[in-house]
Amino acid sequence: MKICILGTGFAALTAIKETRKRLPNAQIQVIGPCKELIYYPSLIWMPSGLRQADDLRIDLHNFFNRQRVEFIQASVTGLSADGRSVQTDQGEFDNEGLIIASGGRFIKKLPGIEHAITPCEGIPAAQHITDRLKGMDSGTIAIGFGGNPNEPAAMRGGPMFEFLFGIDTLLRQQGRRDKFKLVFFNPASEPGKRLGDKFPEKLKVMLAKKGIESHLGHKVVGFEANKVKTEGGELDADLILFMPGMTGPAWLDNTALPKSAGGMIKADNDARVKGMDKVYVAGDAGSFEGPAWQPKQAHAADIQAKTAAHNLTVDFEAKGEKIQIKHELICIVDTLSHGMLIRRTESGTLMLPPCRLMHYAKRFFEGWYLRQYR
Repeated sequence: MKICILGTGFAALTAIKETRKRLPNAQIQVIGPCKELIYYPSLIWMPSGLRQADDLRIDLHNFFNRQRVEFIQASVTGLSADGRSVQTDQGEFDNEGLIIASGGRFIKKLPGIEHAITPCEGIPAAQHITDRLKGMDSGTIAIGFGGNPNEPAAMRGGPMFEFLFGIDTLLRQQGRRDKFKLVFFNPASEPGKRLGDKFPEKLKVMLAKKGIESHLGHKVVGFEANKVKTEGGELDADLILFMPGMTGPAWLDNTALPKSAGGMIKADNDARVKGMDKVYVAGDAGSFEGPAWQPKQAHAADIQAKTAAHNLTVDFEAKGEKIQIKHELICIVDTLSHGMLIRRTESGTLMLPPCRLMHYAKRFFEGWYLRQYR
């Protein structure tokens, strides 16, 4: 059997491992633009120098050899034949089973958004933030995030809280926090509620304690070189960090795959693309059934990829039971010196107060997680 996996991110790599474990004799072909993993969760540590760019780039050559997969360096441009054929800029590739794990993309339609840095676009963006901070003697730094109004789950707010609190800590460590004003902006009146009902109130306390101003409950309508424009007024800023909402990959328009209202691939709760045979999706490209708080994060992508690999195996072997995605949000919101552990499931939410141990736990997890891919 020939299985194709699209992508080289968290969901794709987990799908590779799980598929190989369950189907040891399968021919696995991986299609992606680059044979490396970028460890996005640690981009937050680049401005402080705790991590350098090369620390976060993982060459996947050895991992692919160990997993006995064929890597095709190409960019996907479309799908046809009910998912059995993948079109790329390097040709067309057929499969008998497909797992889409190629990620989503940020919605960058706001006027003047080129004046804002989007941290999770990768290492160049984090390096840009690092360089800008080093070049500033004083000023106002505005940090915020938005969403996809048609896809509540398609937002990535956690890293923005980490950049906000991390920059605050860094400036304090450098003895120059008093020369800067930090402003957090968000269109929601209670941002972070997806992390738990108690988080918005805890956020207010943390902002006040750290002297961070806020501009909440007003839709962002655009940016200028030194300004954030919202329906509730304008914010002057010397540096703007903004994470827009997310939508599906650009090539999705060149397919017959079902799309959600937010432009992502519609999937059942077993990670199967709705109405498709042996076509699954995991990670940021998918729109999954389940709770409104389900996250767009690496941990969720891993869970979805394991579910997809398991169920694709059931399709091929015609035995065993299919499983459902067990939605879980788990993260450590890091402040550069402390970390707040948050875990949310359909049973409830666990939220621990910030402590130094969780900061080091996040650093330990990075090393443990990446060891399997080196």
